[in-house]
Amino acid sequence: MKEQNERRDFLKKMAITTGSLSVAGVLNSYSSNSYVSEKESLPGSDDKYRLIPKGTGLPITGTFLDEITWDIPSQNWGYDKWNKDFDAMKKMGIDTVVLIRGAFGRYMTFRSEMLMKYEGKYMYEPAFDLMGMFLDLADKYGMKFYCGIFDTGRYWLTGDFKREVEINKLFLDEIQEKYGHHKSFYGWYLSQEVSRRTGGIVESFAEIGKHAKNISGNKPCLISPYIHGLKTDQVMSGDAVTTIEQHVRDWTEILSGIKGSVDILAFQDGQVDYHELKDYLVVNRELAGKYGMDCWTNVESFDRDMPIRFLPIRWDKLIKKLIHSQEAQMSKALTFEFSHFMSPNSAYIQAENLYRIYCEHFQIKK
Repeated sequence: MKEQNERRDFLKKMAITTGSLSVAGVLNSYSSNSYVSEKESLPGSDDKYRLIPKGTGLPITGTFLDEITWDIPSQNWGYDKWNKDFDAMKKMGIDTVVLIRGAFGRYMTFRSEMLMKYEGKYMYEPAFDLMGMFLDLADKYGMKFYCGIFDTGRYWLTGDFKREVEINKLFLDEIQEKYGHHKSFYGWYLSQEVSRRTGGIVESFAEIGKHAKNISGNKPCLISPYIHGLKTDQVMSGDAVTTIEQHVRDWTEILSGIKGSVDILAFQDGQVDYHELKDYLVVNRELAGKYGMDCWTNVESFDRDMPIRFLPIRWDKLIKKLIHSQEAQMSKALTFEFSHFMSPNSAYIQAENLYRIYCEHFQIKK
């Protein structure tokens, strides 16, 4: 435990002392807008050194849309930028987008009259209708859109799950009435993220998911919990790592309580060490199957091992996670998330490089 605390203190100090320099370097690199064209690069020049065969691993076919951000800076894009990014997603093979939150804390992706009425001055009014923008773009590019709900950041965390459920039922009713006509509106994402039974989460998922399906003609509901592994904030702060056996016990209890309300289980893959991941993917698939759920994987394309939160992941790590996902027979790979960490349009120059090397590996013509 002493080593964990010392490591955490070291990471904080490194983030403070190097953060501004690193961000400045990234932005300066991006401002040059240098892009190596196919004519300027040597075709197959990496193949001489390639150790992992091209095409190996489960391709990424979905991404979260993280514009109601929590710990990642907004890129402040308007329609033209988002249109360009949806085009890049489509070219990479993405057919599914998941709005991570319809609203979060004080922030909304559209002007919700219901939230303004019941949450009052607590909410900040948005400058743009991002919900409408994302649905229009999903329509345009023929993608399936999963709509995130309202994570209050308050009620369910303090155990007041009834308030979380009540406010979300009204919020979902409003979304269905306002946006339900879109051809891309395919399902719902229940945005609260947990690793264990916390804050009435079973009751919240069960009731909100049931309501979402009832008002939308039984559209599927997706959740993306996380594993209580050594890279979680709780464990970094001194909590105990959950064993795989305890993970199975915890999620057997949770999934048995939300069966029929949740259709797709997509655990985040970044909180455990790489050598442990395949074992967790296998038990997650088995748990999902036991309760009649489809099993996807949420492949994090940011790096949790760096002292700065958060930068695009190293390719070696991403491809190994995709290989494990294929070996564990995951039915789909989402990523959190394309626009910041894999996009050629990202503010992070490393993301453009990751996009290029990913497309080369899966032999995708950009």
